[in-house]
Amino acid sequence: MVETLEQARRDDELPIVYANDALGDWRGDRPSFVRSAIDRGLGGDVVTALEPRPEERFLFKPRYSAFDRTPLALILEESEVERVVLLGAATESCVVQTAIDARELGLQATIVGPACATADPEVEQVALAYAARVGGVHVVSSLDDARS
Repeated sequence: MVETLEQARRDDELPIVYANDALGDWRGDRPSFVRSAIDRGLGGDVVTALEPRPEERFLFKPRYSAFDRTPLALILEESEVERVVLLGAATESCVVQTAIDARELGLQATIVGPACATADPEVEQVALAYAARVGGVHVVSSLDDARS
């Protein structure tokens, strides 16, 4: 996941948008939210490696999809984005649901499978297959594959 994010950051034309479950904390304070995750020690090393940069957009979301009750669709529309490339945690719920919602909004959606994380690899594979076969989502093995 870290390598894919770093590769995306090297491409100045790719806007990076984070969407994170607010965990009931709706203050919108991204720095303290990220710091709290690191300090709690629950995957803090991963959070540190993936920490958003100040220039990157960060959205709090109340549900699985990053589109559900967030300004993500507006942000992408204003940036004239036609394709979203997704990576992240909870492949079988958050990532797949966001991809399917992107398709419902008329966007092309791609999931970089190896740049996602799951608690259950078997369920993840079922979810990715569903996203591809039913949801019309491209599932690829690298960011380079997402560009084609």
